Amino acid sequence: MSTVWDFRARFYDVCEASDLRRGSSKKALFRDMRGRILFVGVGTGMDIPHFPAGRTIVGIDISEKMLRKARPRARAYSGRMVLLRADAQNLKFPDNSFDTLVTSCTMCSVPDPVRAFREYHRVLRPGGRLLMFEHVRSRNCLLGLSLDMMTLWTRLSGTEMNRDTVSNARTAGFRITSIASVFLDIILSVRATKGATTQNESPTLPSNSVHPSPFTP
Repeated sequence: MSTVWDFRARFYDVCEASDLRRGSSKKALFRDMRGRILFVGVGTGMDIPHFPAGRTIVGIDISEKMLRKARPRARAYSGRMVLLRADAQNLKFPDNSFDTLVTSCTMCSVPDPVRAFREYHRVLRPGGRLLMFEHVRSRNCLLGLSLDMMTLWTRLSGTEMNRDTVSNARTAGFRITSIASVFLDIILSVRATKGATTQNESPTLPSNSVHPSPFTP
C-alpha cells in the first residue's frame, strides 16, 4: 500500500481539486475536534487549512512521500501538529491515547477497514469522538451499481468506491450519533463516539438524499 500511495503523491493535489467544493462541509465537521486529536490519512495535507486553529493534532499516513508534501502545510497550521508515518490497521499508540479521531476520504483505501476501526476504537478514550468525512456505496440501486463498477478499476490504485463505512464503524463498536449528506448518500459527514449502538440510537440518512442527480460532487 505504501508503494501505491508514494506513486499517487505526485498527482494527489491535482486529483483532489474538488476539495474546493467540499471545504465548507469539512470545516463544519472538523470544528468538533477536541482534546488530543489523531488525523488518519493526512495525505499531502490538503485538509489542514480546514482545521480549527489552536488544536493539538497528530497526523499519520502510510506514505512517506505524502507526508513530505504535507509538512509545509503542517508547519503553517496555527496550532500544534506532528506528522508520523503509520499504518491505520496497526497503530503504535497506547490504549485511550486520543480524545478525537478524524478521517477524511480515508476508509475507502484501508485494506481491512474493520481492523482499522477496531484500532481507532482502542486508541480513543472512553467517550472519545470519531469524525468521518467519507464516500460510501449508495443505497440507490443504480448509483450503487455504478460505484461497484467503478471499484473494479479504482481498486487497482488502492481505492474502493463501494464501502459500507458506517456499518464497518458500528461493527468495531462505535455508536453513530449523526449522519449528514454532503452529496446524495455517497459523500457523508458522520459523527460517532466510542461505545456500543443501542436500538434507539441508529441515525440514518434523510430519505431525500438517496435520489439520483445529474450533477457530480
